[in-house]
Amino acid sequence: MPDPLILALESDLEALGDVEQALRERYAGDYRIACTSSMEEALPTIADLAVRGEELALVLTAMWPGEVAADRVLDSVRQHHPHAKRALLIPWGKWDDQETAEFIFDSMAVGRIDYYVLHPARWPDELFHQAISSFLLEWTKDMRTAAHTSHVVGREWAGRAYELRDVLQRCAKPHAFHLAESPKGKELVAQAGPGVKFPFIVVPDGTVLGDPTDPEVANATGGGVDAEMEHYDVVVVGAGPAGLSAAVYGASEGLETQVLDEGGIGGQATSSSLIRNYLGFPRGISGSNLAEQAYEQAWVFGAHFTFMLRATALEVGGDGLRVTISGGRSIGAQAVILATGASYRRLGVSALEELIGAGVFYGGPVSEGHAMTGKDAFIVGGANSAGQAALHLARHARRVTVVVRGSSLAEGMSHYLVRQIGATPNVEVRTGTEVVGGGGDGRLQQLVLRGDAGEETVDADGLFVLIGARPHTDWLPPELARDAQGFLLTGQDLADHDVEFPLPRRPLAQETSVPGVFAAGDVRHGSVKRVASAAGEGSIAINSVHQLLEAGAEPAAAAARDGAAEVRGAGGQSAGA
Repeated sequence: MPDPLILALESDLEALGDVEQALRERYAGDYRIACTSSMEEALPTIADLAVRGEELALVLTAMWPGEVAADRVLDSVRQHHPHAKRALLIPWGKWDDQETAEFIFDSMAVGRIDYYVLHPARWPDELFHQAISSFLLEWTKDMRTAAHTSHVVGREWAGRAYELRDVLQRCAKPHAFHLAESPKGKELVAQAGPGVKFPFIVVPDGTVLGDPTDPEVANATGGGVDAEMEHYDVVVVGAGPAGLSAAVYGASEGLETQVLDEGGIGGQATSSSLIRNYLGFPRGISGSNLAEQAYEQAWVFGAHFTFMLRATALEVGGDGLRVTISGGRSIGAQAVILATGASYRRLGVSALEELIGAGVFYGGPVSEGHAMTGKDAFIVGGANSAGQAALHLARHARRVTVVVRGSSLAEGMSHYLVRQIGATPNVEVRTGTEVVGGGGDGRLQQLVLRGDAGEETVDADGLFVLIGARPHTDWLPPELARDAQGFLLTGQDLADHDVEFPLPRRPLAQETSVPGVFAAGDVRHGSVKRVASAAGEGSIAINSVHQLLEAGAEPAAAAARDGAAEVRGAGGQSAGA
């Protein structure tokens, strides 16, 4: 198989020469380099690669989205090579130009490009190469060709083979799948030896796991239970952004920290193909990459992780807090941080799930609003959050359509919002309607709506889904106070909801109604449903744990001595973030 291709398009021949020289000097050993000033030359190159089964890794284009030539090239790339990375070449004269920044942001928001690259200088330009190598690393991860990749071999795609791939995905382990009869599959079967059970996994060190259980996979990839540890300073339940943040801050500050999650790392954040407003990542970062880096950071500081085993019970007694995990084992802790997150209700339309981040968004349009300027945006939901999102979008979009299953907005939205929406001329409300389909060529282009009159296909540039969330708190004991939706009450919210704290002191920041038990992230009442906010709450919870430990008190034991009933909770729901 020929090496993957890097393709560059630039109408300025001198600038094209600089790009070609920079690419060839650094990447020609592992990639083919093609540079052209002609769209007519680029289009057949892109299509012919796909026909021959060859890979396109990266496209650099100085033709800006919105121009006919650029759109044709970018659409062809998405059609024939959906994993290829696409970057806009920016001349140095455009750097720091506000109009350019807005254009880049809007193009990213609707999935036209992945980011931008500054033209290389005439001398070795490490800034240019940093951007290029980052794109290529992302591409190898998407293509499952990165180093340290585990290989799953099965006789079919479905069934247990699919489940094993899902386990590795949730444990943030690079992996690839091969049918047993494929060339690579036959090679791995021979390596595994006779009698191997299908499906099997070959981990990077060569170990073969024949039809392993989920915990066996977790143990082999570094996410199993440490059998020697019985007690920790803090146990964190949930490995989403809040839990990972708590792990980083807890372990880095000397606390023996254990993180439990029935799934893997990242929680809801892993569904975000690109988080563009996270501090310190101007190119944006995928939720899975952010989780992987946070996991590595916490692990280096000494945090312990256990995946594929769920927390089933929380107990408080005279000897402190204990968390029971599936299989019956329990571990003790001075404090527990609940970062189990919430499951955001999905539309369940597979064609739209594939376009998350490319016109389809779960949550409000805080960051993507400007990208909808002059375009058609749709909102699914009938609560206050949907109404607020509609009014925000109306300042940018040509038209905003609110899609509601009920017969009236008034059924779930505050009266003042209903009135504001009614007075906003470019907002339309469609009641008795739901989204049942849609799609587009690499980005959202249309939706299928179903109402009383049947189905209708409409043009759409953006879809924002706000249909509620369910917190993972069903497994917890009743003594942990919740709001009407099941989110955990903490700090001052306990008093606001007339919940009495069992100790003669005020609850600490993010402390629940059970002393020594804290909540962080989406599971907490009143939390801001953003990755950065969840990460901040994880660090705040650790600060509160330090305050407890520095006071020299064992909060759970103190509560029991003061006459609080023993708190017990039977297992039920997953404690996955």
